Amino acid sequence: MKKQAAEERVKNFFEVALGLSEKEAKAEAKRCIQCKKPGCIAGCPVEIDIPKFIGLIRDGKYIDAIKAIKEKNSLPAVCGRVCPQEEQCEVKCVLGKKGKPIDIGALERFAADRELVDVKKDEGRGRAERNEASPKGTRDEGRGTEKAKVAVIGSGPGGLTCAADLAKMGYDVTLFESLHKAGGVLVYGIPEFRLPKKIVGIETEYIKTLGVDLKVDYVIGKTATIQEFREDGFKAFYISTGAGLPYFLGIEGENFNGVYSANEFLTRINLMKSYLFPEYDTPIKIGKRVGVIGGGNVAFDSARCAKRMGADEVYIIYRRGREEMPARADEIKHAEEEGVIFRLLTNPVKLYGDDKGWLKEIELVKNELGEPDASGRRRPVLIKGSNYKIPMDTLVVAIGQGPNPLLLRTIPELKLNEDGYIIADENCQTSVPDTFAGGDIVTGAATVIQAMGAGKKAARSIDNYLKNA
Repeated sequence: MKKQAAEERVKNFFEVALGLSEKEAKAEAKRCIQCKKPGCIAGCPVEIDIPKFIGLIRDGKYIDAIKAIKEKNSLPAVCGRVCPQEEQCEVKCVLGKKGKPIDIGALERFAADRELVDVKKDEGRGRAERNEASPKGTRDEGRGTEKAKVAVIGSGPGGLTCAADLAKMGYDVTLFESLHKAGGVLVYGIPEFRLPKKIVGIETEYIKTLGVDLKVDYVIGKTATIQEFREDGFKAFYISTGAGLPYFLGIEGENFNGVYSANEFLTRINLMKSYLFPEYDTPIKIGKRVGVIGGGNVAFDSARCAKRMGADEVYIIYRRGREEMPARADEIKHAEEEGVIFRLLTNPVKLYGDDKGWLKEIELVKNELGEPDASGRRRPVLIKGSNYKIPMDTLVVAIGQGPNPLLLRTIPELKLNEDGYIIADENCQTSVPDTFAGGDIVTGAATVIQAMGAGKKAARSIDNYLKNA
């Protein structure tokens, strides 16, 4: 897939990957051998019939291709951009055993983007019809003409997926979001150059056309409680609030000005659009030297944003080596191309500030890799006497996040594990029979597509629960 050149893209927030042309998409689709027992479907958390939609692209039937995808996935333009297909469906592709697997993600993006082009053409001719895969749900649930009311809490990828599937099943679904825009991590976490917010908005609007009622600026546990919803007639609940409480380093100097959690840093840039200041009145102060602690996708998103915001030097500071980084290989490569400096096998131990309380220096220590830990990665071991300092104006801490207790405190009967995550069974059902949960609030930080898979599973479980209630 073609990309913006590194020397150009580092100056803007436009999308890096430019998508496939029609000719390129058809050529890639023709490589698919249409396996009789396709492993790629088993590798997809949302169960897309991958050979089917690829075959339709091969035949030039683009509307049918996007319909085939939307039978299972209501967020194809999002998934085509940010889903780690190389670890899921593509790793199951038989062509990958001896060569290059089918670029399934690029083809999914092509089908979704092609639909948007067709819609624009229709609008230009006065026909603004969406090529929707499914009409609004109308199924009678055995309660006369009244559909059972279901509340989905959190409009991230998992909540959007669950809400869409339940609406297709015929339920009266209300989707609650605490922020002023729907999308969760899709709007506040993932940068514009990886996932344009216009794409998220279009796919959210599609889900609303299925009959989902979206309510923003609504904090469950404060604006209203689940018990109040029960009294208002809601019969089931899906909690998909993610893991939004940032972890910090716990080292001296962490409270200096110029030290951000990745959550705040990315939210200011992405959701509040500080990169468009002064058009948007939400500036963010970024110095000439920026350090980012961590080696996951969030860390690389932060580092690449800092480069685009004008930093001269941006460092990824990670306690393990490159092979142990959990970030996608493409994101690591893109950051390197853009001039991000890697300080690997390195840990921060202390921060120093000036007399006005602003960060000015960071003390680091070198590590070496020991035996594997519980994650399967080799454990970093401190090298004594290896401490050194470098100047630093801004530090972004991207070492993970945990569950926000705001909602959970209002449901004392809900069982949590020792780390504060909701305990749910294989069907996403919690200790409270009418309450289901999935995604990061259950598993800890994971991927967009894994949250979507949980949302899809939860929708089926809620359907089964309500039919047998």
